[in-house]
Amino acid sequence: MKGNLLNNINSPADLRKLDESQLTQVCTELREFIIDAVSNNPAHLGASLGVVELTVALHYVFNTPYDKLIWDVGHQAYGHKILTGRRDIFYQNRKYKGISGFPKMDESEYDAFGVGHSSTSISAALGMAVAAKMSNDFHRQHIAVIGDGAMTGGIAIEALNNAGVGDPNLLVILNDNGIAIDKNVGAIKEYLAHIVTSKAYNKLRDKIWKLLGGGTKYGEHTRAIVKQVGNAVKGSILTRSNLFEAFNFRYFGPVDGNDIVQLTKLLNDLKNIRGPKLLHIITTKGKGLPQAEKEPTIFHAPPGAFDKKTGVLFKEKPCDHVQAPKYQIVFGKTIIELAEQNEKIIGITPAMPSGSSLDMMMYKMPHRAFDVGIAEQHAVTFAAGLATQGFIPFCNIYSTFMQRAYDQLIHDVALQKLNVVFCLDRAGLVGEDGATHHGAFDLAFLRSIPNLTICSPMNEQELRNMMFTAQTGNKGPFVIRYPRGRGVMPEWKTPFEEIEIGKGRMIKDGKDVAIISIGHVGNDALEACKTLSEDDIDAALYDMRFLKPIDEELLHSVFKKHKLIITVEDGVISGGLGSAVAEFQTDNHYHAIITRLGIPDRFISQGTQEQLHHECGYDKEGIIQTIKTKSSV
Repeated sequence: MKGNLLNNINSPADLRKLDESQLTQVCTELREFIIDAVSNNPAHLGASLGVVELTVALHYVFNTPYDKLIWDVGHQAYGHKILTGRRDIFYQNRKYKGISGFPKMDESEYDAFGVGHSSTSISAALGMAVAAKMSNDFHRQHIAVIGDGAMTGGIAIEALNNAGVGDPNLLVILNDNGIAIDKNVGAIKEYLAHIVTSKAYNKLRDKIWKLLGGGTKYGEHTRAIVKQVGNAVKGSILTRSNLFEAFNFRYFGPVDGNDIVQLTKLLNDLKNIRGPKLLHIITTKGKGLPQAEKEPTIFHAPPGAFDKKTGVLFKEKPCDHVQAPKYQIVFGKTIIELAEQNEKIIGITPAMPSGSSLDMMMYKMPHRAFDVGIAEQHAVTFAAGLATQGFIPFCNIYSTFMQRAYDQLIHDVALQKLNVVFCLDRAGLVGEDGATHHGAFDLAFLRSIPNLTICSPMNEQELRNMMFTAQTGNKGPFVIRYPRGRGVMPEWKTPFEEIEIGKGRMIKDGKDVAIISIGHVGNDALEACKTLSEDDIDAALYDMRFLKPIDEELLHSVFKKHKLIITVEDGVISGGLGSAVAEFQTDNHYHAIITRLGIPDRFISQGTQEQLHHECGYDKEGIIQTIKTKSSV
């Protein structure tokens, strides 16, 4: 086999023209292509490397895009994108105005469903399967590829429960590599490990194979007989092996998910079996790059460029000054400080310990920090239960994933006035992960909920003090939201000070225009004030700190002094800080010109945070331009 086969594959139709004997070469080339691309353009890596064989086999066996292929989360879909006509533009992956890092319906007809949040694939595939049945389309196949981490999400279990009735033509492929971003946790993980490592069952299966002549006595039917006999006895040996059968799924596996020959044959067989079925495959996350196999958490999404042969991360160029830390690091170190002082503090995260830095507390205080799996709803109500018993749970959830536990926040926490502290990481525009991961909506969807305290720090010192304040006394439900990335204070570890709830502050006085901000974006507003002063525009800056309760005393003073007001927030304009200020003006019969800067009423695609802030017009330059324009009117 000479030449590069991958270069000639512009669609799955081209892949299907190849002989099965060429698929191994395609897998090798596809894996090398992914490693080469991501080594120069940091992105998600380990998951896609682990499913190269599965990706090739699926597009070879099934008639995509007619057959519907749904990738859960989307971290593992790079091979899929490359094989479906996006190889030549893959260098634009996750870049501004480029292609998304996740499957996206309006990007390609092969992306059957847009994904980014976990555990949605089975539900979506089931909906498509039922639609096909109702349309008398009995030939269309529906395949959901879901990782063992995503299987811990409640919606996945709900979908399995629903899919087990009605006989939908649905194939669920459980990609089991033992790790999501961090190591998987919980009973499902233990159950899957039990299946994979059951010596009794594997030994019996080997014995049956030998008794049947190792394939010589019954020829091509030997493997089918082994499977039939094995299925008949495994229920008695694997006492927990009937989990999927309990949902009326036909279970197949576990099998080697990195064996392209076996996978191709097996998928060809499975597509002829009607009804709900689950194929359990075992893969190696990061396969093909030794360093990624060794350090799957780091290489889930490498933090920078790396040597594509060795996997060694290139060192960042030394900075000529001490850098401010990331907000998540400040959270991780601060919660340990607070927990050492207050034995009632508990840490909780839904499968984001390293991303949120709660892993620091899990290492130092393993019995007081909990990773509950990809289960945001459970995380919130679990925290509520702890709070009823006098504990103070710090529930750390990415802002975009907090959306998934909205009812629990209202019904189980706010309604009962429980002292749960929500630390919403990655609030605002997060950058290259794009629309599915931006924490754009939290200020707006939280502001309407009674009993909540909602605040956002302008710097690391404020974050520490807000965390300290949240656990003093019984403050009730307390939300602290902060962005992805670095703060502004290299010397951030300052003594704790309690902040008066609902109290904002004037950062800079001025007579010409008032800027009202909340959160880290206030630093851009402060820089804008300095530049405006050079053009003889004297701008005042007010850091509200709290969206709820909002500082009405401060707002009264602002409206009495200023007729031109600019609000700035790293969140959607509709319903956030700007809306709150405009409502205050109306309720109190003030007359001023208010211009609201923030995320507009549309979904924002991927790009660097700087690019996206500029696009939305609330970076330093956007603030300056808005004020100059309004001042000249």
